[in-house]
Amino acid sequence: MGRLLAGAGLGLSVALAATQVAHADPGAYPSVTNEMLDNAASNDGWLMFNHDYSGQNYSQLDQINAGNVAKLTTAWTSPKIDIPDAFENAPVINGNYMFVTTAKDHVIAYNATTGEKLWQYDYPLPTAAFKTLCCDTNNRGVGLYGDLVIFGTLDNHVVALDAKTGAVKWNISLAQPGTGYSITEAPLIVNGKVIIGSGGGEYGARGFIVGLDADTGKELWKFYATPSENEPGGKTWPAGAYKTGGGSPWMTGTYDPETGTLFWGLGNPGPWLATMRPGDNLYTDSVVALDPDTGKLKWYYQYTPNDTWDYDGVNTPVLTDLTYEGKKYKALISPSRNGYIYAIDRTTGKLIYAKPFVHDTSITGIKDGVTQTNPAERPALGKTITTCPSFLGGKNWWPIAVDPQNHMAYVPTLHACMTMTGVPVTYAAGLPYLGETFKMLPDPTSPNHLGSFQAIDLDTGKQVWQHKTKEPWDAGALSTAGGVVFSGTIDGKLHAFDAKTGKDLWTSPALGSSILSDPVAYSVNGTEYVAVWTSYGGVWPIWGGKLADATKDTPRFGQLYVFKLGS
Repeated sequence: MGRLLAGAGLGLSVALAATQVAHADPGAYPSVTNEMLDNAASNDGWLMFNHDYSGQNYSQLDQINAGNVAKLTTAWTSPKIDIPDAFENAPVINGNYMFVTTAKDHVIAYNATTGEKLWQYDYPLPTAAFKTLCCDTNNRGVGLYGDLVIFGTLDNHVVALDAKTGAVKWNISLAQPGTGYSITEAPLIVNGKVIIGSGGGEYGARGFIVGLDADTGKELWKFYATPSENEPGGKTWPAGAYKTGGGSPWMTGTYDPETGTLFWGLGNPGPWLATMRPGDNLYTDSVVALDPDTGKLKWYYQYTPNDTWDYDGVNTPVLTDLTYEGKKYKALISPSRNGYIYAIDRTTGKLIYAKPFVHDTSITGIKDGVTQTNPAERPALGKTITTCPSFLGGKNWWPIAVDPQNHMAYVPTLHACMTMTGVPVTYAAGLPYLGETFKMLPDPTSPNHLGSFQAIDLDTGKQVWQHKTKEPWDAGALSTAGGVVFSGTIDGKLHAFDAKTGKDLWTSPALGSSILSDPVAYSVNGTEYVAVWTSYGGVWPIWGGKLADATKDTPRFGQLYVFKLGS
């Protein structure tokens, strides 16, 4: 979800090779193995977008803890980067090497302890890449394998760079730019394969996930989000509609090494107006369980059948164990855009529970494990409805964190509603494919607070504590073994909360722009650090309408802040 961008006025660098910078030696680069990735949860670095395969955004580090977090001070900052778009990247750290991506597909390597730039690679984006971007020019990050740094691009390439020099090792194309596809998510590396998905649901692009050979980029398998008529699930579409059915998997998934199962969220169907495509429209708005070696489907669970509100199911499926009504489960959890938090048995795909975490009128409840939608709140041609949550969801892409010690999830939350009206639309490649107009509205149950950051007990699905804010809470979350949860606010302040009570233990000064990204924690030579990007852009200023007016003057640039304990 986000802005339907045109190409004009988007300046970019077109350097074809990495620029290396003179610097102090950061030390040997630890080559990344399958074993390292399998055990990323105990690594001192931050080896992938969500820290480890579980997607919990939980760090085992505890040098920074609830008792001393108030002593945090700035360790280093990057120079300001003059790109006026969203920086939604989670830095990836291996040894003393930090790899970041910026808006418009620049990749930078830093010394993780000093902030010295080691090299920079500026991907040469063609103008056509900006034609069909729904949601800003963001790039959420890289994956690591061997001595490679691997990332996706807005023009649908996947590129591997030398981790020590930034030199291009391979570069492959998955789709032509300007036809509806784009890549903004960070890849997940599993068993020597690069797993990555496409974006493009607002353009009717048929979503897909691919598995690539990490050493060469060769495509090994491809899973389509919308099955054809002769495939399982194909009869849930009108004839031929799957070809423009969307389902874009634009957020990074997770992996369970114990069962050898990949979990990935899929986006909204196209067009938005559901009366044009009767049926459940599998596998849109679903989480799918795949074999990472073949891409074969094991099971699925659909959050919103026949979605007509743009309630993408892409939010990262987070793996954790929980106990519900006295029974233990190996679970997958996801606070969905549709306003319900889902707990699913990740071994079977069966629902454990689903409970609302925001005011919700589109969804009426769950029956026999299936989400029930409100027929009165479904738009049609000439029919206007008012419903909650808005199409930006009860939670948008912002990563949650889970603390496995206390079985709580920490959820950035949006409290907003909307009107929607059905309008005629015809598919044309490279043009928006919506069939609805809309207007954002305040939530009448929370008229003075658009945002909140809430803790949910995963053993019950109930809220434990909450912090409300006047403006949206647009940043991801980080939990640590030190009993601290970090997240940032749209006024550019990083907060550290007591994981159990929600007490605000430390708040940074305003950092110059907003915080939209996911904080990360890492340790080098016995010192723990917390890093986070500041920037402004993304879905809120693009799609928030008049509700976003209060933040329209926020400074627009990217800058990385890294903190450590002071003396």
